[in-house]
Amino acid sequence: MTATTQQNQPPAPPPRRSDATRTAILAAARERFAADGYERATIRAVARDARIDPSMVMRYFGSKEGLFDAAVALDLRLPELARVPREEVGRALVDHFLHLWEESEELTAVLRVGVTNEAGTERLRAIFRDQMLPVARQVCPDPEQAPARAALCASQLLGVALTRYVLRFAPAQALAREEVVAWLGPTVQRYLTAPAP
Repeated sequence: MTATTQQNQPPAPPPRRSDATRTAILAAARERFAADGYERATIRAVARDARIDPSMVMRYFGSKEGLFDAAVALDLRLPELARVPREEVGRALVDHFLHLWEESEELTAVLRVGVTNEAGTERLRAIFRDQMLPVARQVCPDPEQAPARAALCASQLLGVALTRYVLRFAPAQALAREEVVAWLGPTVQRYLTAPAP
């Protein structure tokens, strides 16, 4: 493209103000739900954090439940397991989940809300049912056992997240990420691929 052609191109439109407002509200809501849980988080607090009027939150999302649903529309971005040696799947999953929890408030928000609110509980169930169950089906020796195996994996992954990122137990926080992977990876691996007891 020549300089003349570039000059004739119309400038890219600036981002719409409504998009920026919506993004700011969602970012503030994720942090607020993660810090306070569903019951204690308020529309006013989210609006204050986003530096907007509370009526704008209601305009975009309709209710606190609508805001929560939009804020935690969560994709676990699970790794492509076809590229992971079967005997390393457990370690890969634990490492992936630790990375997710450390980079984003969304999982912490869902977990915190999931233990105190039925809507949050259902959201957490749906995330793991829709995203973790296919992983178990992909690697377990008997697909009929996949739901139980996925549930056992979730118990480990959610348990470490609860103690490390929500309840913040000092010994759980003190473990280096590599140590958590070394401890939990073999357990998750066993749940996924070991023969049923």
